[in-house]
Amino acid sequence: MFYYLLKYVFLGPLLRLLFRPRVEGLEHVPARGAAIVAGNHLSFVDPLLMPAVLKRRITFLAKAEYFTAPGLRGRLTALVLRGAGQISVDRSGRAAGQAALRKGLGVLAKGELLAIYPEGTRSPDGRLYRGKVGVAVMALGAQVPVIPCAMVGTFQIRAPGR
Repeated sequence: MFYYLLKYVFLGPLLRLLFRPRVEGLEHVPARGAAIVAGNHLSFVDPLLMPAVLKRRITFLAKAEYFTAPGLRGRLTALVLRGAGQISVDRSGRAAGQAALRKGLGVLAKGELLAIYPEGTRSPDGRLYRGKVGVAVMALGAQVPVIPCAMVGTFQIRAPGR
């Protein structure tokens, strides 16, 4: 419920109005059934704009630090992410990330969309870097398609560190 309020009432309309995203290739996102949307990650707005333009609900794998950040801002971020059903990823090592992969497979088992940034972090300079294997492990394990997603122009909106 909270996810849909953000998507259709609060954030989605505002983001579409402010940024006017142009989308190509939506026909490749299945209308139903599980799939992984794998995108490049250039800016903090990427995981906000993707759900704003997709017709279906999508669950993101998000770094654990977003769920544990101190202060009021950190608690609000964690509250929003948990309320929207996003998955925390412990990136301290391969074994630590396995729990997130299992949760991601659970999302796929329910026939839903899962979003992952294969690079594992935002690009510091706007270039695409080598991805990690988690997206392939989940796609092969769940036998689902991977839909590539290119975010273009979001680096200029707000790059890391700015």
